[in-house]
Amino acid sequence: MTDRDELVGRMLLAGRELSNAAVMFHTALAEHQGLTATEEKALDLLERFGPLTGRQLRERSGLAPASVTGLIDRLERKGFARRVPNPEDKRSVLVEIVPDRLTALAPLFDDYVASLKGLVTRYDDRELAAIVDFLTEAAARQREATRHLQSP
Repeated sequence: MTDRDELVGRMLLAGRELSNAAVMFHTALAEHQGLTATEEKALDLLERFGPLTGRQLRERSGLAPASVTGLIDRLERKGFARRVPNPEDKRSVLVEIVPDRLTALAPLFDDYVASLKGLVTRYDDRELAAIVDFLTEAAARQREATRHLQSP
């Protein structure tokens, strides 16, 4: 095994560890609000991208159509999201966040975000750009893998 093979293996293992830690963190975070991790991550998508149609939410999440419909129903029933008329297409609706429901989630991130801001001080701008590039591309590939798993 070459040094590069070993380094790639360590990187893949670190990615698995990060994925595991992220799932567990978001599961614990979601439980604080009576949500599932999937529901909490859907709210993250809605917060970052604004109101989305069910189709757009499906495309951004990679979930199957029936899964997204059930997800929206649950978020609406729990009071975290609502369906509103789509001003650009009267035949569809948008799913939007109920803003005051998310205010309780924000402080739960504070310590973690502060810790990450401390961590980035280890890296110069070039290294951070490489990390951002890798994480962005890895996320795109993971979304594609999710779509592949969800397709019939």
